[in-house]
Amino acid sequence: MKGSYPEDMTDPSSPAPRARVTARALLLGDRLDTTDLERADTISLTPLAFHVGERGRVALYRFGVAVLAGLSPLEEEDVLERLKSRLVGARMRSDDEAVVLEIATGAADRVTPGGAIGLEDFSDERFLVVADALAKSVALGRDEREVNAVIDLIEPLAGELAEHGRPTRSRRAMLKLIGQALRVQHRVSARIAVDDKPDVLWDRSDLERLYARLEDEYELKERGQTLQRKVDVIVETARALTDIIDADRASKMEAAIILLIFAELAIGIFQLVVFRGH
Repeated sequence: MKGSYPEDMTDPSSPAPRARVTARALLLGDRLDTTDLERADTISLTPLAFHVGERGRVALYRFGVAVLAGLSPLEEEDVLERLKSRLVGARMRSDDEAVVLEIATGAADRVTPGGAIGLEDFSDERFLVVADALAKSVALGRDEREVNAVIDLIEPLAGELAEHGRPTRSRRAMLKLIGQALRVQHRVSARIAVDDKPDVLWDRSDLERLYARLEDEYELKERGQTLQRKVDVIVETARALTDIIDADRASKMEAAIILLIFAELAIGIFQLVVFRGH
């Protein structure tokens, strides 16, 4: 990671004209097990957050995201190495979202036009607020890609239904699509709660405005609502495909029953003709 603190920079919690810190949210996997990772320098349990070194802070989220701020490259590498064994669905390449935090004592918390986040100080509470927004944003990006991938598979099928009045794909292919749709629905709904505010705001209501600005900057609510609408489309499509498969199976069963009835009638007629012939 480039740029933590400049060499001549003092502790950002102490008075200083201006300091810059880089914060990064890393999408490491589908799930992150934070059990028994509490430390003496823990600053929060939900999410699990702690200090690293003299100035660094780390926040870990169960939906597979780690937010790091103010760490040296070696400190960052050490933290990520320790997390590898606790990841479920680890990714070969981590998605990330980075932002520059401009610490200016006495200045109001703000989001600058250039995308940097201005903070009055680099307190633990402000870090947790920023980390929450960053973690949700990078996780939403993952979910958006997964949902869009399933919708890309659904669209051709909808075209086939509109053109032919029935799906032209095999039952096995339709079942695979249903499985993908249900998997995405489960993974998205079981992950992040975009509407939930960080727990730190219960004790620091004065940081509500900062969180609202970050929520607006990263469009968390809008993206969450759009994602939910797409998941609803996927669920309805899966339900429709299931109904089509059930109807197709019922039609085949009816046809089989009719054939059995005709076969039984044919056998009966044959037996009558044979017996009468004798």
